[in-house]
Amino acid sequence: MSFNGTESKKVSLADASVWTSNYRRTISQGEIIAHFFGKEQLNDILSQSGCMGIRMYHGLDNGKKNLVLVGTDSDENDLVNGVILENAITCPTNCSSKNSLNS
Repeated sequence: MSFNGTESKKVSLADASVWTSNYRRTISQGEIIAHFFGKEQLNDILSQSGCMGIRMYHGLDNGKKNLVLVGTDSDENDLVNGVILENAITCPTNCSSKNSLNS
């Protein structure tokens, strides 16, 4: 298989709400439930030559959950010599107002 930029699918708010609720039930109070990456940073990844999308890796930094984002080409390879993102803004403490995805 090769990536063409159309991978993944949109989901309903109802499904997404169930999944995020299921996750929140598995963690302790105060643990990270979301990560925010700015548009300009995401565009820096997506605008790389040959980039078809973004792969997100789970990581731990001194015991704290994080995400590492890297562009991916059509051959499903990470663009490791390009832009790699981390250091997202996390929820908590920077959270949306209460909604069905976070409460």
